[in-house]
Amino acid sequence: MSNADIRDVTLVEAVNMAMHWEMSHDKSVVVLGEDIATNGGVFRATVGLKDAFGFKRVMDTPLAENLIAGTAIGMATQGLKPIAEFQFMGFIYPAMEQIVCHAARMRNRTRGRLHCPLVFRAPFGGGIHAPEHHSESTEALFAHTPGLRVVIPSSPQRAYGLLLAAIRDPDPVIFLEPKRIYRAVTQRVANNGEALPLDTCFTLREGDDVTLITWGACVQETLQAADKLAEQGVGCEVIDVASVSLLDRETILCSVTKTGRAVIIHEACRNGGIGAEISASIAEAAFLDLQAPVVRVTGFDTVMPYYRNEQNYLPQVEDIVHAVEQIIGL
Repeated sequence: MSNADIRDVTLVEAVNMAMHWEMSHDKSVVVLGEDIATNGGVFRATVGLKDAFGFKRVMDTPLAENLIAGTAIGMATQGLKPIAEFQFMGFIYPAMEQIVCHAARMRNRTRGRLHCPLVFRAPFGGGIHAPEHHSESTEALFAHTPGLRVVIPSSPQRAYGLLLAAIRDPDPVIFLEPKRIYRAVTQRVANNGEALPLDTCFTLREGDDVTLITWGACVQETLQAADKLAEQGVGCEVIDVASVSLLDRETILCSVTKTGRAVIIHEACRNGGIGAEISASIAEAAFLDLQAPVVRVTGFDTVMPYYRNEQNYLPQVEDIVHAVEQIIGL
């Protein structure tokens, strides 16, 4: 592989790179959404795609999320592989009826005659000083819907590989991109078209004392907390869930069985979050291996506050460190 095929890219650039690769190699892949063609999207995730592939494959839509979702579903059932962008996750709710009642059920409803190979992309999460509707972390709504995969990358490498896998999947995928780290992290990514597995957790760091389980932007704070705890002699195993649905329980349970302790970190509100599902799975399958109760470090059960209080809402490094110190007894 030549050096030109390996690039230092941000997460949002990796998303663009994955779409460009797949569109270059599969003419059935199309992209649609608000301002995604001429302007390249609000975060410039689709910049350059219209110039490369033309307006028939990269389409600006009206400001109508229900229309975007319905159009994408129709395309998917007729042989195309649409990638539909919602400008922010907080704007996805008008499309819920289409996503939940049609995209997620298409294969079952038609007894396999039709399927729905499409990706719904949306920037999500807080941390950019936006209003509350632009800062939603409601991944649990979609993880609770049978027939949908929910995938959340935490780095440029995983954004590239997981988006390729999502586009190639024969069923609908909700692909949530943590905009707080769109440009905060740079990695070398091989632009070789190699996908990463869906429905799989990634172990980012090995340790023997406690398992830290997280996804999305919170992976950054979790790794920083693991570094601080290492200075105290605490070995943290860090797991990036990546696919919150379908959930790779096996990797999580193997780790917790080894360490005997678990802290789950996510910025979504606590009540009914994915962390509760993971905690229940640990209690059901690894209870006798636990040396301390499972602890969750999460956002609050409130609307995301405006920017002055945003950092008070989002889990911080010191919150994770404190949770680990509590269950280890430091």
